[in-house]
Amino acid sequence: MPGQRFERKFHIPTKNLGFAAALLRQLCRPDPEFPKDRVHSLYFDTPDLEQYHGSDSGEFNKNKVRLRWYVENPAGTGEIPLFIELKTRQGFASSKQRRRIFIPPSRLEPAGLAAGIISRTELAGTVAHFGHFPGKPLQPIVLITYHRYRYHEILTGVRVSFDYDIRASLVAALPDMTSTTGEITLQGGVIEIKGPTLDLPLSLRRMKLLEVDWSRFSKYGSCLDALFETPGSVARFSPPGRIFEY
Repeated sequence: MPGQRFERKFHIPTKNLGFAAALLRQLCRPDPEFPKDRVHSLYFDTPDLEQYHGSDSGEFNKNKVRLRWYVENPAGTGEIPLFIELKTRQGFASSKQRRRIFIPPSRLEPAGLAAGIISRTELAGTVAHFGHFPGKPLQPIVLITYHRYRYHEILTGVRVSFDYDIRASLVAALPDMTSTTGEITLQGGVIEIKGPTLDLPLSLRRMKLLEVDWSRFSKYGSCLDALFETPGSVARFSPPGRIFEY
């Protein structure tokens, strides 16, 4: 895969968020260009949620199509940058391709989100250019937002991000949902470490102090879990390994 990287994700319980933030400040330097912001992602899937169920069944190859922007309050501003993204995953290896466009803020209003922000033709053409050809039409499913702090590990430069206040709201009417309106919030946060191998830098192994497991945690999957089941829960992504097992 182009630009391949390996990811380890650690779900942090709410009670340990402050400790996790303090630990990362000791082990890492803030990203010099974008140290923090709020991330907004509109995720697309097929009408029968093929991507969601593929993650549930543990498929080795996965693709996620989303639109992402970083402007907190777009109303009253000029055109804002929007990124069309394809994230491809093979096991724990992943790559991301993105294209930047500019849109008027009005497209981020509820009606614009439900319509997919951009045309289906532009979305399909962009992901085809990335080499992805879904067998079924894609539609917007859920908007997920969260605060993100970005770091680089001091000695190796490995990228580290810390996400919390993860919120989700549906933009499509789906069957079997227990919550179809309003917004749910996932408890806790997520630390993501992205580097050339699965091995953690020596300093980051101190994260075992947080007593957390690494997992294939997915914001998209977990938010839909919470909407299908109990709002605010984090469900099926159980940890397959422990941080101190190497």
